[in-house]
Amino acid sequence: MRIIKIIKNVSLAIFLFTAVMLPVQSCKKYPDGPLISFRTRTARVAQAWKIDNAKKNGSDYTSFMSGYTETYTKGGDYSYVWGSFGGTGTWAFQNKDKEINLKGVSQQSSHTLIILKLEEKSFWYYYLEGNDKYEFHMIPK
Repeated sequence: MRIIKIIKNVSLAIFLFTAVMLPVQSCKKYPDGPLISFRTRTARVAQAWKIDNAKKNGSDYTSFMSGYTETYTKGGDYSYVWGSFGGTGTWAFQNKDKEINLKGVSQQSSHTLIILKLEEKSFWYYYLEGNDKYEFHMIPK
């Protein structure tokens, strides 16, 4: 009798876990995460970032991007520094917060970052420039 009660409790626990986790997984915004966050997307992106890993068309590009940093503010300001180069502009989420639109940076009217991962300690995105795909993995500065 006690074994049957234990089996029922375990079955109930598995059912409840599945019922809660399946809808949560379908809410995942970015391909590489996070599954759940208690910080807003704006709060996660609004900080200074430095390059951790960079790829151009799938090839390692990290050493070329050494020293590259980006800063996003909660108010929508954006800046980047790369050696003696730098620029400023504005940023905003678009496409249901799956992308960031940068405006006024490096004489470009706009630039779109496609977010792969946005966590407090990691920000991954890629963008397309002509036929080239650049993927950046950023960490807090």
